Amino acid sequence: MTSNNKKNPALGRGLSALLSDSGASVGGTNTISIEKIQVNPFNPRTDFDQEALQELAESIKALGIIQPLTLRKVNVDVYQIISGERRFRAAKLAGLKEVPAYVRVANDQTMLEMALVENIQRENLNAIEIGLSYSRLIEECKLTQTELSQRISKSRSDIANHLRLLKLPANIQAAVRDNLITMGHARALLSLEHEKEQLAAFNAILEKGLSVREVEQWNKNTEVKSKPVKTTSLSPKAQEISRMIGLSVNIQQGKNGAGKLSITYKNAQELEKILQKLKQG
Repeated sequence: MTSNNKKNPALGRGLSALLSDSGASVGGTNTISIEKIQVNPFNPRTDFDQEALQELAESIKALGIIQPLTLRKVNVDVYQIISGERRFRAAKLAGLKEVPAYVRVANDQTMLEMALVENIQRENLNAIEIGLSYSRLIEECKLTQTELSQRISKSRSDIANHLRLLKLPANIQAAVRDNLITMGHARALLSLEHEKEQLAAFNAILEKGLSVREVEQWNKNTEVKSKPVKTTSLSPKAQEISRMIGLSVNIQQGKNGAGKLSITYKNAQELEKILQKLKQG
């Protein structure tokens, strides 16, 4: 097993389950004319960093292409890229006329699945890109989450967590994509029920640098505020105190004006909240 397989074992298992060798010289490494190669129309990634491509082109000029491309043979003179489009583009920049490649046979459905699986295994994908790839595999390749889990050697919970990110508002998804917030932040925001609350917490993350734990606490505070406060209709004073502290209050008053005030709290945080309110007067 090569060091690359050790680094990405899921990639080897995922693609090997989808690829099949066929044809003359298919299965070994071939030298294919660049003029005969087409980019993969199913590749989920369409943006390529030009500076990074130029750096790779310089490396290819000096060392050649270390990892062959993987192509499918469309006809006698046409090949499409299954994986390695970035290497292909850099090779063209480097002025190469031919590239080393493995040649496979695949139909369009398998091509899409191969491209998406290969895309998921890239280390530089962000959580939104991974979620979109999962979504396409499920919707366009007709896979269940269990089947997808087996294809890419990822847990169902990992798949579900990435898919849930796609339910966030577009500007929050963009912030995850651009590394302005982490996936941990995004998952904490998902626990907020309403989009308005998600956006308010999101803005607080950007403005105040809230940690994931602080966002989770934001959610708990929101839940407390949104809960209906149980008060007796016979005690306006109890209702007033409940509104002030945001917790359930009960007043039992005797005939002579004496009585008992009780405040219900569920944890130490809520008790601390009561103490702070009392200190504030």
